[in-house]
Amino acid sequence: MSKRDYYEILGVAKGASADEIKKAYRKVAMQFHPDRNPGDKAAEEKFKEAAEAYEVLSDADKKAQYDRYGHAGVSGNARGGHPGGNMNMDDIFSQFGDIFGDDMFGSFFGGGNARGRGGQRARGTRGSNLRVKLKLSYEEIAKGVTKNIKVKKYVGCTACNGSGAKDKGSVQACSTCGGSGQVRKVQNTFLGQMQTVTTCPTCNGEGSTITAKCPNCKGEGRVYAEETVSIDIPAGVQEGMQLSISGRGNAGERGGSAGDLIVLIEEEPHKELHREGLNVAYELYLSFTDAVFGTQIEVPTIDGRAKIKIPAGTQSGKIFRLKGKGFPSVNSYQKGDQLIQVNVWTPQHVSAEEKAALEKMSHSSNFKPHPEKGGKNFFDKIKEMFS
Repeated sequence: MSKRDYYEILGVAKGASADEIKKAYRKVAMQFHPDRNPGDKAAEEKFKEAAEAYEVLSDADKKAQYDRYGHAGVSGNARGGHPGGNMNMDDIFSQFGDIFGDDMFGSFFGGGNARGRGGQRARGTRGSNLRVKLKLSYEEIAKGVTKNIKVKKYVGCTACNGSGAKDKGSVQACSTCGGSGQVRKVQNTFLGQMQTVTTCPTCNGEGSTITAKCPNCKGEGRVYAEETVSIDIPAGVQEGMQLSISGRGNAGERGGSAGDLIVLIEEEPHKELHREGLNVAYELYLSFTDAVFGTQIEVPTIDGRAKIKIPAGTQSGKIFRLKGKGFPSVNSYQKGDQLIQVNVWTPQHVSAEEKAALEKMSHSSNFKPHPEKGGKNFFDKIKEMFS
């Protein structure tokens, strides 16, 4: 099943501002929140679908890629092909809870304790995003490819399972907030007493503190290491396109969710071909005799070689088109062509015997230029070549 448009999911126009997108997400999330729809799997999927849409549209880089390339521009292997992708409820609450205020849905549903769904408190600090460059050959771009790349980044500490504590006994309830993760303040105003609730500054909303740090990660819950990441590249990507892979960036501190891995696509130059959008261009040099008598010749393509027939009397500048031999579109079923421009090679040095033969032929009317009337001029051919 194809994914729904992100703007449609949130009910906003493509030109919506960041504030409008934020308000729209809040409205949809409140409508389909699992606490409001207990046991309703359809509502839960819509809740996750809205979170996925907001994750993209609230990020300027991801939004720009989505606007240009659609779902393929922000997918990579991040989503698993269904609404909500690999995002679970903890990911959603930890990443987007701030748009509802410090108590998330707590005040609405009566929780009021900086906890997410089911009384789960947000853990640690979310990791930062990572950016890597990935070079691809024309062949890899044409067919799509899975690349395994080594990335140096923060990964979860295996010694403490990301908690940052030496052992289970080294974690205690925060003395500042009493384990709630929030600090309540009551102020007297001319309107009467007003109560404000903020995230506990001591434990950052976790509700617990560490008395003895893990010696391996020094209490961070993560260490710097090298990790191999598998990336699914869709066919048809282009130079400068960015793919976002959710949760494969830096690990968060003390069990916080991981950031995203942003993959910037670069194209390796081809020895013989040149890319122009979805089309592939190739310059074919023919000898004078081959152009006169015609021939059959092999030309390179992005998926091997192809034979083409050169008719007798082919003129320099003639363009042949191989339908469907270009690049596929990353966001549709469209496919480009290969365009082959003929250049008749003129000898720069000739022998005395060759010179005499050519001088003799030069007086023949067949060797006088006779351009076709109504034929396409140079600029028309260039326009056609890259259309």
